[in-house]
Formats: sequence, structure tokens, C-alpha cells
Amino acid sequence: MSRSARLPRALHPGAWWLWALGMAAAASRTTNPLLLLLIVAVVSQVVAARRTDAPWALGFKTYLYLGLAVIVIRVVFRMLLDGQFGAHVLFTLPEVPLPAAAMGIRLGGPVSAEGLFAALCDGLRLATLLICVGAANVLANPKRLLKAMPDALHEIGVAVTVALTMAPQLIESGQRVRRARRLRAEESRRFRVFREIAIPVMTDALDRSLLLAAAMDSRGYGRRADVPVGARVATGGLLLAGLMGICIGTYSLLDGSAPGYLGGPLLVAGTTVGWIGVMVSGRRVPRTRYRPDPWRVEEWSVTVVGLTVAALMVVVGSVTPSALLPSIDPLQWPTLASGPTLAILLGVLPAWLAPPVEGRSVGRASSPLHRRAALEAAG
Repeated sequence: MSRSARLPRALHPGAWWLWALGMAAAASRTTNPLLLLLIVAVVSQVVAARRTDAPWALGFKTYLYLGLAVIVIRVVFRMLLDGQFGAHVLFTLPEVPLPAAAMGIRLGGPVSAEGLFAALCDGLRLATLLICVGAANVLANPKRLLKAMPDALHEIGVAVTVALTMAPQLIESGQRVRRARRLRAEESRRFRVFREIAIPVMTDALDRSLLLAAAMDSRGYGRRADVPVGARVATGGLLLAGLMGICIGTYSLLDGSAPGYLGGPLLVAGTTVGWIGVMVSGRRVPRTRYRPDPWRVEEWSVTVVGLTVAALMVVVGSVTPSALLPSIDPLQWPTLASGPTLAILLGVLPAWLAPPVEGRSVGRASSPLHRRAALEAAG
């Protein structure tokens, strides 16, 4: 082995989440379908290169299917409720008369190409956000992410556990139910799939999340420390003020019509105040970690890549908004501008910046022995 070869290890889950949130922020700035598809391709490449063989890491295809379902639902609802947006009418649906109380709402009627294109762009943007969050769930180990959470969230650790492990457990339960049905040679019936697969999968995923939460509760999670009322109110106020600043600042950045002083400055101030509240609140929780996950150069590199992509998309949107928001009326074919394209392509760098995962060599999947060991370790 050469000296330049890196040893395989798991990247800190917080770095994967920050990278995925940066890609999601970039997707929220544009309705250009070409740029959104490019973000999906970049995220898929990183997932294919750096996912593990854990059960929850094998469900990225499920998030792609969910994104496709979101697009279809958005287009169908636009056709039924408000399909006429421009002059190029494609077809006309039977219009259902509504009472006077529903004035302004139309059910059916003409459907235009502009309306379908606008619905397709909105649905694709929402699907891209879902896929970015799904990539974070696939790449980051939810249990390691819980271990790396700040001490201030120790008291609500049970609720956080159920929230964080629900989606990965849902993917793992679906794989286990499908494997059991194949072993029993059961044929899938399309009209009975909800009763035979969906309900057992959701029930099993919720039960496993609750079992993990119960195990954490029996080990002391959720207990309250003996802290004066004044100190508790002060830390709670800092956390609440920080969250409000983050919410208002994020909304101002996403809304182009908001004043400039409500965007970045308020987001930075809210993050700072919230972080101070987390640090002060965490001091009253005497908590230790066994073998904490390191934060090294690779983690910083992946985080900086995600934040850089989001920042570049904000800059491009403020300088040339037409590159991110294609024209709908008049209807024009979207184009790929060089600026946002290069910014999005930077997001693929974690496929090489992140260390190789354990049990898989670069460019080659793991052996069946490693896959079986990973499945047995995951329970």
C-alpha cells in the first residue's frame, strides 16, 4: 500500500448533513429543470461512491421513487385545479361547477403548456430537496449522528431518536419485509400492496424506533439536571431567540423580495446566539462519549463544499436571476449557464474528498462476506 492511500473510515455524520443541506439550499434557489437534474446527478454520484453496506444505506432508490411521485402529484393537482397559466392550451378537462363560496377556485377546464411546465419545475424542485435529505439519511449513520449531537439536546434525546431513526428504519424494514416475502415465494399483488407491505413496514419501523427510544430512556436519557430556574429560563431564551433568527434569516434568503439586512446578517446572528445557548445549556449535563467521532480535514472539506455551492447559487441568483429562474410566460426552453453549472458541479467533490468507506474499495463494491457481516451487525 502506498503512503498516499487513505485508510477507510466513516465520515462524521454531521459533515454529510451539512453538505446535503448545502445542496438542498442550492436547489431551493432555482426552478431550472436542467440545473435541478444536475443536482440530482451530483448527489447520486456522491451516494454511489461513498455509501456503506448498512441496511439504511441501500435505500437511496426509494427516495428517487418518492421524488418521482412528488412530481406526478404536483402536475396532476395543477391540471385539476389551475391548469391554464398561458395562451398555449394543450387540452381541456371537464369543468366541475363549484358554489359561490368557492369563488376563485376552478376544478377542471383548459390546461396550458405554461401551467404544466410551471408545475413540473415546482415539483422537480421539491423532489430535489427530498433527494438531498435522503442522501444525508443514506450517507450518515443515524445512531452515530445521535451520539455526536450537542449535550444540550440530551434531555430530548428520546424524541430526537425516534425522529432521526424513523426514515432509516423504514428503509430497513421494507428490505426485511421484501426479503421475507421472497423466501416464502409470495407473489406481489398491486391492488393489495398497501395492506400486505406498506402497513407491516410502517408498523415495524415505528416499533424499532420506539424500542431504541425505550432503551435510551432506561439508560438515563431524558433526565433533568438540578439547574436553577433562572439559568434554565436564560438558556431557553437564548435557544428560542437563535431559532427564530435562523428561521427568519433562512426565509429571507429564500425570498428574493425580502430586505437584504434580514437575510445573511440575521442568519449569522441567530446561529451565533443559538450556538451560545447550546454551549451554555450543555454545561449542566455531565455526559461522556465513548470513542467520539473525529472531525478532521475531510469533514471540513465536505462541509466547505456544501456551503460553497449554496453561497455561489445565492450570488448567481442576485447577479443573474434569469439563469436560475427560466421564463414561463413567454414559454422558453431553459438553458445551462456556466456559472450555476460550475457551482453545482463542485458538489461532486466529496466523492473523492471523503475517505473511502470501510468494507468497500474505491470503485468496487464490497464482497458478499462484508455485506452479510454488515447486515448481521445492523441486527
